[in-house]
Amino acid sequence: LDFDLIVLDVMMPGEDGMSLTRAIRETSMTPIMLLTAKGETEDRIRGLEAGADDYLGKPFEPKELLLRINAILRRMPEPSEADSAPKVLHLGPIRYDIERGEMWRGDDLVRLTATENQLMRIFAATPGEAVSRSKLVEDLGRDRGQAQERAIDVQITRLRRKLEEYPKQPRYLQTVRGAGYMLAPD
Repeated sequence: LDFDLIVLDVMMPGEDGMSLTRAIRETSMTPIMLLTAKGETEDRIRGLEAGADDYLGKPFEPKELLLRINAILRRMPEPSEADSAPKVLHLGPIRYDIERGEMWRGDDLVRLTATENQLMRIFAATPGEAVSRSKLVEDLGRDRGQAQERAIDVQITRLRRKLEEYPKQPRYLQTVRGAGYMLAPD
């Protein structure tokens, strides 16, 4: 998921907001605002050092929270046209709109199940690269195991019927021996 801004409470059950902020900062530059009952100077410094963009102590006025969020979002760069343009994969007569999760054959919408759509998004993230069965099982949120890996094979077969002119001789959703499956767009 891609967020415009994340609002976190420092004292959450399980992982605290400080460590979650550090973890998010390792992979994302999404703005983060920390909310907390810990309003001491040392706590604010720790929050900002963890990577938060702002730190607001409780209790606070809801309007202040809204104004701070708007201030952070105003400082964010505008997305470029390349980022906002729809990203589409072409697979022969098939078009797959990655952002919308829609597959089209000419002017006809191809109905995808939720799992087929998840698979297409996984493959579309790394076109031309093999994705292992175990990685597919993990990304789909299924339990690991041989049975689940075989279930992936069934889903791939169903998806190929929708993608390929000749599903038994796939051109676009290929099996890579010893590595898994790979989407090969035009």
